[in-house]
Amino acid sequence: MPGIRNSSQPSSPYRLQMNEPFFPLDSAASTASAAIPMTRPTQTQTQTLSHLDWLEAEAIHIMREVAGQCANPVLLFSGGKDSVCMLRIAEKAFRPGRFPFPLMHIDTGHNYREVTAFRDRRAAELGERLIVRSVEDSMQRGTVVLKHPLEPRNRHQSVTLLEAIEEFGFDCCIGGARRDEEKARAKERIMSFRDEFGQWDPKNQRPELWNLYNARTHKGENIRAFPISNWTELDVWQYIGREKLALPSIYFAHTRPVAIRQGAIVPVNVLSPGGDVLNAPRPGEQVIELEVRFRTVGDVTCTAPVESNADTVEKILLETASTTITERGATRLDDQTSEASMEQRKKEGYF
Repeated sequence: MPGIRNSSQPSSPYRLQMNEPFFPLDSAASTASAAIPMTRPTQTQTQTLSHLDWLEAEAIHIMREVAGQCANPVLLFSGGKDSVCMLRIAEKAFRPGRFPFPLMHIDTGHNYREVTAFRDRRAAELGERLIVRSVEDSMQRGTVVLKHPLEPRNRHQSVTLLEAIEEFGFDCCIGGARRDEEKARAKERIMSFRDEFGQWDPKNQRPELWNLYNARTHKGENIRAFPISNWTELDVWQYIGREKLALPSIYFAHTRPVAIRQGAIVPVNVLSPGGDVLNAPRPGEQVIELEVRFRTVGDVTCTAPVESNADTVEKILLETASTTITERGATRLDDQTSEASMEQRKKEGYF
């Protein structure tokens, strides 16, 4: 009980005994103590984060979760605006050290030269390892067979991606897909589970309650992680503007020859990195010079630009804020073949 000393405990010169009054050790100490002003602890200052700060923090957390849970991840880097943001997220997550994963691009062989040149230059600037695997390599092995020479190669990237995953033993691919791009991606988890065949089953996905992510897999299975899944196209451009990120030139307004094909603006006579001339005008098509820019980049044969004079990030932000059509809905011809084309490709192993 208070005030009663246990007789079994040894007496201490520093322990108050019962019925002993307490006095300071000396008067000088008492005087010094009285001279110290009693101050109330100040309230901790809190900083209000912008929505970009919250999105960035979430993406950094997801990327670190991948690095912590996965044995051999890889970051998919095409040179497009989303993957450029992913590189900045990786820098903030892991610098000053090296990335705990390499970069990889699945090239169709028909990508825009401006984008592939930017891809190589940016990877060299960061000093990170870049792995490039091409659909053309799969065509030479016979694992990809085109119906005709002019068939778009975008959907065949799934085969090359799965071959690269098997070649290097990757257990997670980090991508820059976003839920606002397309409805199949809108229902995909941040940690998207793929089976041993690389297939995505939207009815067999793991819950992600309270931002708890499960990236664990058995051998042969794979995770596709999407750190910027909750971002919008407007968020991406705002982040690019805030971080002053460099982009391929075709994201900004420029003049090029195009043809109007089934309501879409199709660039014609495009020179591929291999020197091939792609998208030759069809008989009866009129070729015009038009000021355009690309909202998304991919295979030349299925990526269309939009008419625009926005040649700065600020102007693009104004355009993006007022648009009512998603970037893939407006510019990706391969997504317009059917309403389920993206979901079907993802079930086959697409990004």
